[in-house]
Amino acid sequence: ELVLKVRVQNLRDNDFIEIELDRQELTYQDLLRVSCCELGVNPEQVEKIRKLPNTLVRKDKDVARLQDFQELELVLVKADSSPFRNTASTLTERPCYNSRASKLTY
Repeated sequence: ELVLKVRVQNLRDNDFIEIELDRQELTYQDLLRVSCCELGVNPEQVEKIRKLPNTLVRKDKDVARLQDFQELELVLVKADSSPFRNTASTLTERPCYNSRASKLTY
């Protein structure tokens, strides 16, 4: 078995969980399936899998190169209904309180 540490990116709880993959079946789909099952995430919500700190896992060969206890992150698709996105857009659409300050340049 290959043991990997996996978490979901940008959650309040940033702890990893350990998952086990059969070394005979090291595929991207198997990694995605097991990770999502263990973390309670819908696979359709996963935009990409990142090997920390900064490498994308894209295909079966990438998964085959993984070694025990490497850290992976599931990056989820950003929902249009995110409260942060709505707040940011409404703030930028509002006129500034001090209109002269908004015209200052540095």
